Amino acid sequence: MPQAVVAEWLRRLTRNQIPSGSVVGHCHPDVVRAGQEQMSLLYTNNRFLHDNLVVCARRLTSLLPEPLSVCFLVNSGSEANDLALRLSECHTGNQDVITLDHAYHGHLSSLIDISPYKFNQLKNGKKDWVHVAPCPDVYRGKYRDVEYPNEDLGVKYAKDVERICHDIKSQGRGVRAFIAESLMSVGGQIIPPQNYYRNVYRYVRDAGGLCIADEVQVGFGRVGSHTWAFQLFGDDVIPDIVTIGKPMGNGHPVAAVITTQKIAESFKNTGLEYFNTYGGNPVSCAVANAVIEVIEKEGLQEHAAKVGKHLLSELTKLAKRCRIIGDVRGVGLFIGIELVRDKELRIPATAEAKHVVTRMKDEKILVSSDGPDNNILKLKPPMVFTIDNADHFVTTLDYILQEVELDIDDIIEPTTTILNAVITPVDINSVDLPQGAKSMVIRAN
Repeated sequence: MPQAVVAEWLRRLTRNQIPSGSVVGHCHPDVVRAGQEQMSLLYTNNRFLHDNLVVCARRLTSLLPEPLSVCFLVNSGSEANDLALRLSECHTGNQDVITLDHAYHGHLSSLIDISPYKFNQLKNGKKDWVHVAPCPDVYRGKYRDVEYPNEDLGVKYAKDVERICHDIKSQGRGVRAFIAESLMSVGGQIIPPQNYYRNVYRYVRDAGGLCIADEVQVGFGRVGSHTWAFQLFGDDVIPDIVTIGKPMGNGHPVAAVITTQKIAESFKNTGLEYFNTYGGNPVSCAVANAVIEVIEKEGLQEHAAKVGKHLLSELTKLAKRCRIIGDVRGVGLFIGIELVRDKELRIPATAEAKHVVTRMKDEKILVSSDGPDNNILKLKPPMVFTIDNADHFVTTLDYILQEVELDIDDIIEPTTTILNAVITPVDINSVDLPQGAKSMVIRAN
């Protein structure tokens, strides 16, 4: 393949990428430069403070509300969530964790234990100290908007968490933590009802537990109106621990845990030092600092709000024309498109979603599917995604969905025909019949 053709293919593929990690775009020159320059200098681990580490920690804590003021720098979202669990156990002295159905929080053993997305695949995978609350999905979840049109589903879903807290207490145990992505990604691009976290956090804290917000996929301005997705639910909704990762390094391995002074002190008082050889190293911190600077300098949070609003609007229009789109939901550049075989029955279009993902890749657009039925197209493009990119995405998706809908129309559904008939005996020459056969004629009415 000629080099020019390869370059054009890669350009188009990169322009239309949908991953959540490359938040400021592929190979942003400022981010690349920051990493290159720091790599040419002396490396130290985080037992030796350096300016990049201090600046990074200060920048991160400045972006979060009080009392979130202590920052631990690590290498990945999995490391961040693992440390968050350790902090919560040290502070509360409890073991029981409440998680959401179909949640995923990382690949470490401690995180597979609290990730139904993973442990449901194992025999006897759920531990007795793990409690699974329904995912607050108002389209397909336990409580659906069409079935409870006049109820506050945030309050209704939160009541399930309250019941779990009571059950834990009735067994003579205590709540260690409630952990959830502020917006559920693997769970199907779910936007929880407005009053959900406000009530859940109150129930969990009343039971002695801590509230952990997993912002690994949804943080750093992706939602447009706020830096962190948990801020969508009100100024009074403040987690005890926040974990961040993927976009923080724009593809480079760097992540962080931010918590309160009290929780950090509880951890310190155990006498067990937290040391991470590469966590907070100069290169990773230089990259993270550059990413934050680019987001601020280029106004990418505001850009995400503008482009996301346009994209959501265009997809909503598309949903009205396409029978296969059951729901479009999202905020900023975090959007889900739920494909269904029947809008009224909400039958998941799993095979069709898989086909769409493949066909979009043929068109040099990377998108993936997720959710319990793997029928939801998830969109988390870089925050440099433009309105032109959004329009190109919608146009391409439109004609691919038309192909899929034609295929659905071609499927012959099994039918039952009721035949109203009268059975009447007739005389037929016996030589024409097998031995023992009886003669009759069937006349349809």
